[in-house]
Amino acid sequence: MKLDSYWLDTAPVFSEGVQGPVEGRADVVVIGGGFTGLSAALELATRGVSVTVLEAGRIASEASGRNGGQCNTGVAQDFASLAAKVGLEQARSFYRAYESAVASVESIVSRHQIDCDLVRTGKLKLAAKPGHFEKLARTYEVLRREVDPEVELIPPDRMRSEIGSDGFHGGLLQRNGVQMHMGKFGVGLAQAATRHGARIFEGAAVTQLKRLDGERYELTSARGVIRADRVLVATGASRVGPLQWFQRRMAPVGSFIVVTEPLSTQQLDAFFPHRRSYVTSLNIGNYFRVTPDNRLLWGGRARFAMSNPRSDEKSGNVLRKGLAKYFPELANTRIDYCWGGLIDITVDRLPRAGQHEGLYYSMGYSGHGVQMSTHMGRMMADMMSGSEQANPWRSLPWPAVPGHAGRAWTLPLVGAYYRLQDILF
Repeated sequence: MKLDSYWLDTAPVFSEGVQGPVEGRADVVVIGGGFTGLSAALELATRGVSVTVLEAGRIASEASGRNGGQCNTGVAQDFASLAAKVGLEQARSFYRAYESAVASVESIVSRHQIDCDLVRTGKLKLAAKPGHFEKLARTYEVLRREVDPEVELIPPDRMRSEIGSDGFHGGLLQRNGVQMHMGKFGVGLAQAATRHGARIFEGAAVTQLKRLDGERYELTSARGVIRADRVLVATGASRVGPLQWFQRRMAPVGSFIVVTEPLSTQQLDAFFPHRRSYVTSLNIGNYFRVTPDNRLLWGGRARFAMSNPRSDEKSGNVLRKGLAKYFPELANTRIDYCWGGLIDITVDRLPRAGQHEGLYYSMGYSGHGVQMSTHMGRMMADMMSGSEQANPWRSLPWPAVPGHAGRAWTLPLVGAYYRLQDILF
């Protein structure tokens, strides 16, 4: 079993990065080479803007290359609950932003001919308890009436046509969703950006930010110093660099994934006939899908802990047991990959984008970042070109997480709270 991301281990090598020192100036410097930063760099470069990306490690090697590979419509919290908090019109706007985000991914893949195994499959949310189906049914009624007429409710007696397990009690199907190979997509974004003139530096962690005036900054990195007319911070939950203001506003929560050996077509047809993206209704639930080479990817919160090799292996054992619970026929299937990563969760689980002290930023995707990070890269390019209206999250305040200083000491407490919720409800 490799303690590596399947996406990163099976992705092509990105060899177009700049080998020399970071120096000179750029119209825009992007901090972070994940989907947000790469998408922004690509969009800016196609407009003739000189753009430099500074990535602390390898491009798309953190959340962008360590996630569950799902790209779907749907805000991170229940739509009806969201509408009750922010109002129906605002909730519709947020939901449609996610619809637009899926379309952004598809258009970028098509326009730049990125080979990333993209397929349209939809997402099925699975009721993990009998009582959870009633909540899904209420959500279905609101979604169908207010924002998504194509949503479909799958009753318990039809579940076998969707998934080969007796562990679920109905489901909610949202059709606007795609899957792709995350590693191939990340490398494809970076290659497209460099073809249009963007300069990408790997191993260039930013260590100092010095504001010159307005939006102009001088950035010191592990590979040199550069000046920028504008800076985009696209670091997500990363704890690298002098970015404490952002770090205090997100809780870095670990999420863990295992990937099995390749399964037979017969097994896949029996268990996952439509090869959808799946997520369970528990707070500490699971998400899963089939990979392009017919493996089962099975992920979840597993343990509320940070990711490191020892923690990943422990979490992998928890995930293996969960997989066997729902699919006992796969209990002895070999696990080939196990890894973890950090999710940048905000208090209300909605993204944040805007400006702080002259720095542009977009992050806080809260586990729904594949589509939204890609979409927001394009939107941030519009913002830096003067279109504030391009930002769907512009009206949201962003207070610091109470008692949080950018570290993860509260994770066990958070985990205990959500486990109790899953037991009680």
